[in-house]
Amino acid sequence: MGELVIAGAGHAHMQLMEAIPELIADGQRVTVIGPDERHYYSGMGPGMLGGIYRPAEISFPVKSMVESRGGTFVLGKVARIDPHKRIVILETGQEVPYDVLSCNLGSSVSNDLAYEVSTDIYTVKPIQNLLQARIRIQEIASERPVRIGICGGGPAALEIAGNAWTAAKEQGRFGAKIKIFTGSEFLHNQPERVRNLAIKSLNKRGIEIVQGSYVERVVTGDILLQNGLHYEQDIIFLALGVKPSKVFAASDLPIGKDGGLRVNRYLQSVSHPEIFGGGDCIWFEPNPLDKVGVYAVRQNPVLVHNVRAQLKGLSLKDFDPGDSYLLIFNTGDEKGILLKNGLSFSGSLAFRIKDYIDRKFVRRFKVNGS
Repeated sequence: MGELVIAGAGHAHMQLMEAIPELIADGQRVTVIGPDERHYYSGMGPGMLGGIYRPAEISFPVKSMVESRGGTFVLGKVARIDPHKRIVILETGQEVPYDVLSCNLGSSVSNDLAYEVSTDIYTVKPIQNLLQARIRIQEIASERPVRIGICGGGPAALEIAGNAWTAAKEQGRFGAKIKIFTGSEFLHNQPERVRNLAIKSLNKRGIEIVQGSYVERVVTGDILLQNGLHYEQDIIFLALGVKPSKVFAASDLPIGKDGGLRVNRYLQSVSHPEIFGGGDCIWFEPNPLDKVGVYAVRQNPVLVHNVRAQLKGLSLKDFDPGDSYLLIFNTGDEKGILLKNGLSFSGSLAFRIKDYIDRKFVRRFKVNGS
């Protein structure tokens, strides 16, 4: 009997967890390691901040998903992998042996800019942080206008700004005064049309973009820029881009420029064929991928096939990233900005399309509606 270990219960592993009964029928023991009994769908996180979704609506009960299908769920965080002994080592010291390992350990947002003792500072990942931030925003907004500073100039900063504004407005008449701090041009990686739509959306709500100097340091109640200017803030978000898990570097496995597990066209480690990976934690050697959920979703069937094939000694299947993908940003207040093949527009329709796609994805993997 083989030992399959699924490290991380994120988007790229949904179909693999769904296939646990088939894997067991193949003669495999299946163990899933996850840091939480539920996994939050990051694409709906800003909507939870804005009050559109409840936590249960945007999360998967992965422990129930695994155990109801005959697998074993281990609650814990992966510290490193010993590819020679073929064991996964958790932060608790627990060791989990494997014959084949698939990794979907996700990504994180750096909080290096913040002092360790700081409060009311939230990284946009893990997604649960956004629920805590929503509660805190509404506490302050019930008494006075809440000052919110967002460090970062990409799509995450746009979505957090719009939904933080919505959360404060929902609470009462005081609302929020929001500033986005970006050293370079706001949304500089997006087409000009999308950038203009985003800025128009922010301007309508009085959300200010502060450009020209990067953030030097943040501490409770204060943002310091590299040009020496200080800005007093009640709530601070860090939305400075995502980086893959540090597990692979700590494990002396080959990694890409961003620290992600270096994989070949089969989503397979370039040095250890029994290790696979998907989602934000990999560096796809044939053509490095953007950190967007669509690739994790597209990797699902390939990981299922290749993990089973590796366990059986059969041939593997190539991962084809596919053509351009649909991007929709949730700008708060049940509005969005859509981009696909040069087409872009904003408003309620864009949000409704995103909401339909996201809810459909989550619904597919729910266990008895939980």
